[in-house]
Order: sequence, then structure tokens, then C-alpha cells
Amino acid sequence: MMMASIASPPGIYRCHAGRNLNRARSCSVVPRISFCQSQQPENKPKDQIPRREIVLRSSELAVIGAVFNLSGKKPDYLGVQKNPPALALCPATKNCVSTSENIADLTHYAPPWNYNGGANRKKPVSKDVAMEELVQVIKSTKPDKFNPKVVERKDDYVRVEYESPILGLVDDVEFWFPPGKNSIVEYRSASRIGNFDFDINRKRIKALRLELEKKGWASEDSF
Repeated sequence: MMMASIASPPGIYRCHAGRNLNRARSCSVVPRISFCQSQQPENKPKDQIPRREIVLRSSELAVIGAVFNLSGKKPDYLGVQKNPPALALCPATKNCVSTSENIADLTHYAPPWNYNGGANRKKPVSKDVAMEELVQVIKSTKPDKFNPKVVERKDDYVRVEYESPILGLVDDVEFWFPPGKNSIVEYRSASRIGNFDFDINRKRIKALRLELEKKGWASEDSF
């Protein structure tokens, strides 16, 4: 930035003498104006964090996550429940969604999917084909940059662990194809630790559904 400063004396004096030598000379002082270039670096905000410091901070957070085991322990109740056959309900915490919940529970309920119910499905597919579509979308979609890992897969069931990139927080996500001819898929997504998830689990399910809709899937209801 160019800055102008007005310097006091010494100045430039200009005097005008009249024809009458006895008349006092009239003098005016013209101040000297100088210009200087500021030395502030360009395009370097004072609050900007150096890239190396960001990497160091991320590494420190990863170490903290490992020391305190922020990944949590896999719950014993995961999987298809026996009586009645369904996925587990959510705990009282606000970091879980499940198709097994009551539709009146707006915090935890989410509607099931129909893999043959979408407008993009020209011809109905089998459960095996739908399972392959689901696994493909799981592996290629990373909501909030959580890394998905398929840890269990059966003919009618898939369990995925989603791990956060820095602290190593783990969410358990399950998908179940109930027996029958309705092409329905139930699911449950829950964080292992904490009381709030800032809607991460619900956003994850929505992101997966939007990708599956391109293949012909559809939600049984809106949420």
C-alpha cells in the first residue's frame, strides 16, 4: 500500500518580491510530501496457520485418539435380533438412527429402503444384485470423510465400521435384507461413544440413499 506523509520543516520556501523594494516580501511554505512503500507482506494474513503446524496438530490428535481408545468397543448387541427379528434399537443418546425405532421417535427413527422401488429401476433385481449395489456404494461413498470398512457380510446382512480420519472415532452401520418379497432393506447407524453426533449418522444414511437412488433404490418414506 502506498502511504503519503507530510513532513514539516525543512520545507521548500517560495518568495515573491514586489516591484516596490520597500514592500515586505511575501513568503509561503510548501510542505514536502514524501511517499513510502509499506513493508507488510502481501497475501499473508496474520491469523493464517502454517501448513506444517496443521499437520502437527492433526498428528497430535491422532495420538490422543489412540491413547484414550476413542474408537470405543464394539457393542455386543449388534446383528439381527431374534425375538422379533430386527436390528437393535437405539440407546437414549442422540447419535443413532434405526429403522427399528417407532415412527413417532423423530430423533432415532429412519424409514427403510426398497431396492426395487425407485424410478430409475427399469427391471426388478434380485437380493444378491441389490447386495452388490449396496456394498459398491458403501465403498465409494465417504460422508464427512469417514473411512468405511466392511467387517462382516452374510447373504442378508452387512456390517460396516466408519472411522473418522483424525481421532479414530468409530460408528457401526448395519444393513439387513429381511426375508420376503418386498425388496426391503433395514439399517442402523450409531456412534460407539458420546451423546451427540451433530447428525453425522443421519447425514451418512442420506448420502448413501442418494447414491443408491441412482441405481433404482428408494426410501419407503421421507425424513
